[in-house]
Amino acid sequence: MGAAREAGMEAGLEAGRQLGREAGRGQESGPESASEGRSGRHASTQTRSPPGRHGADMVRSRAQAARLRLMIDGNPEPSDAEWQALGQAHWRGDPLADAVIDWMHTQGMASAWPRLEAALAQGVSAVSPQDAALLAYLEATSVTPPWLNAARMRRGAQVLQATGLHGMMVLRDAGLMAGYQASAINQTLVQTGALQGGAHKRVAETAAWWLACTEDGGMLSGADGHRQTLRVRLMHALVRARLRSAPAWDADWLGLPINQVDMQATYLAFSVVQLLGLRMTGMLIARSDADAVMHLWRYIGWLMGVEDALMCDDEATGRVLLYRNVIGQAPADHTSALLAKALMDEPLSRSYPWAPTLRGHIDRERHLSLVRWFVGAQGMRNLGLPQRAPWYPLMLLAPTAAGSLALRAMPFLETPWRAVSRWQQTRFHRHMVREPRAPSDVKPAGTGAPTAPKR
Repeated sequence: MGAAREAGMEAGLEAGRQLGREAGRGQESGPESASEGRSGRHASTQTRSPPGRHGADMVRSRAQAARLRLMIDGNPEPSDAEWQALGQAHWRGDPLADAVIDWMHTQGMASAWPRLEAALAQGVSAVSPQDAALLAYLEATSVTPPWLNAARMRRGAQVLQATGLHGMMVLRDAGLMAGYQASAINQTLVQTGALQGGAHKRVAETAAWWLACTEDGGMLSGADGHRQTLRVRLMHALVRARLRSAPAWDADWLGLPINQVDMQATYLAFSVVQLLGLRMTGMLIARSDADAVMHLWRYIGWLMGVEDALMCDDEATGRVLLYRNVIGQAPADHTSALLAKALMDEPLSRSYPWAPTLRGHIDRERHLSLVRWFVGAQGMRNLGLPQRAPWYPLMLLAPTAAGSLALRAMPFLETPWRAVSRWQQTRFHRHMVREPRAPSDVKPAGTGAPTAPKR
């Protein structure tokens, strides 16, 4: 169940925002690099073979997806045409956002960045007609897609609010940590300096975006979640422009940086993977509520530039899409262990209000136990993580299921339950955004010679 999930989003939040801050300080790409980006982006990829990563090790990827396969009714295997179409999606990026980055390079970052920020804050009215690419971007993302149902989207946010702190832990461990087994997606993180930036900061920034998107009315046009999503989409495009011309980027193997397959993996991480993780830990979710969550993330994915053909509106179809994405991913390598080790030790740097050392170690063990439940013993080996018994999710199964049944039997409890659960989520994030500790017993990620995951 845990192959390529949250890494694309994490890369955009960490590396992209860092690049954006550099741009805001006036660092510009020269005309040559901007020209190369434009010529490469518009080159035809219709007849190009899929990159080497696509289905690179079907034996291992199918073994990794075996448990997910059991959760799908019918045959999820792609047809030859569907498999080839998925392979071609590795060569597609996000033309609308990529055009904005081209415009920024043409204008000069020092001039374009403040205009971009003003446009995101104030909308189309703040954009000059001469800035055609930026205007097209905002106009396209300010319309309401014909399939959007506001009530279902609102319900999807409420369902996620009610998952509390546990829901955020599931997203971290089933989505992010398990996703490090997808080594090709890891390259975006590694080559943009994610290890140097620190796991604590990446988790905090991802949590802030998730909270904004799942707030009541957070995805309405002009709301904080809506604005942040449009900004992250441009950060992805900025990272794509930088990496595609980097000497270390092996396009024949990896395809385009932050391509449509990787973007689909991110969308599926926040929707299908979290729903599966919640169910695996005892939470009972009605089909209509699960499909409301899928509807919310379809809209967020649409705003992020994911092609609509790669998304869906219901959990059952989402599991099929997830299965096909997983079996196409390249298996774990040494980057999986590097990133997993950094995330494993992230709780040790949290600024707890009391007993920080003790609580950091307890939370690290809780997370390791959850990861073991989601990925199994082989997944722990793939990630280079120490084996742990799944004591924490097993301890939660009965009380979580009982709580779900109680809410179904007494629906009047849902509103206060959701309020308390949301308080847990925001309180956790407040602790995350504090200055992280630097415990002496944690070796910085990336130091020393990493041990390659066992095959």
